[in-house]
Amino acid sequence: MACFLVAAALGAVTTVFGKSIPEKYHIGWLNIAIWGSVLALLVEHIWHGEVVPWIPFLTAMNDPGDTSAMLHEMLTIGVPMMLSAVLVWGAAVILYNRLTDADAKVIDASG
Repeated sequence: MACFLVAAALGAVTTVFGKSIPEKYHIGWLNIAIWGSVLALLVEHIWHGEVVPWIPFLTAMNDPGDTSAMLHEMLTIGVPMMLSAVLVWGAAVILYNRLTDADAKVIDASG
C-alpha cells in the first residue's frame, strides 16, 4: 500500500542533506539504491491499483478503516526494507573504504 513512502522519506532526507555528508560515506550510493527501489515499488503499486493519479493517491486512504492497515504495512514492511537498504549500503561503504585504504598502503609501501 504505502511501504515505499518510508524509503521515499529517507531518500528525501539524504538528497537534501547529501552535500553536507563527507564523500567517504558515498551517500550517492544510498540515494541510488533508495530512489531506484522507490521507483520500482511505485510502479508495482500503480500496477496493482494501490496508487492512483487522483487525490488521495493511495487507495488505502479512501476508507478510514484501511488507514491503520496502511500504517501497519509501513511499520512492518517499509521500515525493515529501509533498514535493510541502509545496512547493505553501510557494509558496502565499509568494505570499499577498507579495500581502498589497503590498496593505498600497498602503493605507499612499494613506492
